[in-house]
Amino acid sequence: MTAAAPPPAATNRLGFTRDVYKGGVSTLCAGCGHDSITTNLIRALFESGVNPYKVAKLSGIGCSSKTPAYFLGKSHGFNAVHGRMPSIATGAKLANSGLTCVGVSGDGDTASIGMGQFCHLVRRNVDMLYLIEDNGVYGLTKGQFSATADQGSKKKGGAANPFELIDCCELAMTLDCGFVARSFSGDAKQLVPLLKAGTAHRGLALIDVISPCITFNNHEGSTKSYAYVKDHDKPLHAIDYVEPQPEIVVDYDAGTTKVVDLPDGGRIILKKIDRDYDPTDKVAAMSALEEARHAGVLLTGLLYVDPKKADLNAIANMVDKPLWSLTEAETRPSKAVLEEILSGYR
Repeated sequence: MTAAAPPPAATNRLGFTRDVYKGGVSTLCAGCGHDSITTNLIRALFESGVNPYKVAKLSGIGCSSKTPAYFLGKSHGFNAVHGRMPSIATGAKLANSGLTCVGVSGDGDTASIGMGQFCHLVRRNVDMLYLIEDNGVYGLTKGQFSATADQGSKKKGGAANPFELIDCCELAMTLDCGFVARSFSGDAKQLVPLLKAGTAHRGLALIDVISPCITFNNHEGSTKSYAYVKDHDKPLHAIDYVEPQPEIVVDYDAGTTKVVDLPDGGRIILKKIDRDYDPTDKVAAMSALEEARHAGVLLTGLLYVDPKKADLNAIANMVDKPLWSLTEAETRPSKAVLEEILSGYR
């Protein structure tokens, strides 16, 4: 007889209850995939023991960008101009490296008006978790196709999308993003470990979450509906995330896993299912995405990870202390140093 699973802990390692990680009541459509993402994000942040008072929540404009209002109601937040969230995130992380940055964007906010900013955020490797709540439509403006809509996907009225999609995961890997994953809003078993790992990753962690729009993109003919994703989802592996805690026991059979080390000492354990997939091989990951797209299946899981890639704060040689806390003596160069700097322009 199998023993019953233990009840969830009332508090996490920091002594906070789950309620501290919650936010306001959602005003999104009932059944929206974005709300499922929020629920899983609350769980991931709570179980990971992220300090809720040292989180910067950032977003742009769109249904997805309302999400930060629904979690961590007592943390820092900034709702930016449409597509401009990456600039705010870059400044926040450079000014205070101690903050955990969580950016929530959408397919329009990222792949259309925000494309330029997204590309530079990736190439600079800003240390943050970047979520794309991807439903393939512009929900706030009544359901036009977004740039991530699959070619041939149909609207409710029957019109088909004539354009090729922009695959944000493939684009991110082209720009050498150090953590790229894709999941489905309704797959908590896969999504929660990815959220935990993405939060722990040092550098930009991109997770593209297919999140069906219950109002405009959940009908027959849509390639981002609940039914379509359920029938065409092809997980690369079953995922578990092991936090860098003492006395952690992992139950898995030798020879059946791929262990990926993260910079903070944590590990992602990939339990192989039907293929020998190496998430540290970028070329193989991009090939797998292309193969899946042409086969009409949705590849989910940890697509690519590079735990050794330096983040922007390290590249810029920033101090560990928040910039706002530095004294005049620490920020004002001496006369000799200033003279040395000026001499370089003479």
